Amino acid sequence: MRNGGKREHVGRRLNAVRSECGFTLLEVALVLVIVGFLLGGILRGQEMVTQSRIKNTVGEFNGLSAAHFTYLDRYRGTPGDEVNAGPKSSDPNSGRWRSFGAKNGNGDAQVGGTYDHDPVAVATFAPDSVSDQETLNYWWHMRLAGFIAGPRSGDGANGQPSNAFGGIVGVQNGGLGLSGLIMCSQSVPDRIASAVDTQLDDQKPDTGVVRGHDHAGGSSITVGGGASEAATVFLESGSKQYVLCKTM
Repeated sequence: MRNGGKREHVGRRLNAVRSECGFTLLEVALVLVIVGFLLGGILRGQEMVTQSRIKNTVGEFNGLSAAHFTYLDRYRGTPGDEVNAGPKSSDPNSGRWRSFGAKNGNGDAQVGGTYDHDPVAVATFAPDSVSDQETLNYWWHMRLAGFIAGPRSGDGANGQPSNAFGGIVGVQNGGLGLSGLIMCSQSVPDRIASAVDTQLDDQKPDTGVVRGHDHAGGSSITVGGGASEAATVFLESGSKQYVLCKTM
């Protein structure tokens, strides 16, 4: 009985030791497989978000360019610059959108001002006498024509729209070596900026019809400025942001 008791006691101890040895190889393999599935799903989800943002930015450039040229065809004038949107001083009853308080441009076939011009109160807005405010007037005319969403009167009517990254989208005459009217989108992450340039142009930020400016040098673009303000390469570090500008 004594030996039998000892054997039983030793058996219980062996079972206890076995139970404290941790996971089996099968259990570890199963955990690794599950973790792999989870990581794969997260990475695929992140890539889907990135691809969606790339398509959104490409679509924004193409859509706004199409709206711009539709406006030109419809009204025979450049939004922001044209002189028939609001009443003229010589004829207070003129202007297709006078009931909204619309302002005229100066009619010189250019949109004056920088793409990131700070919006001003509509009550004091006078783009026909202050040419650098035409870049704000541009978005008011586009809203009044129904091409973009936003208020059609009052403060905010002349503000630039926002992109998917919290930056603004604006227009100005020339910059980064591009001539004519250009559209600029602010705060675009490096990977997305590079991909958008690849899809629309040549993936080079200082050549072609799409160009990029590194935010590290500030987000403003000199009106009519040269290609020296453009980045020489899209550096995909995961922390860079660019201003992307495209000819209309």
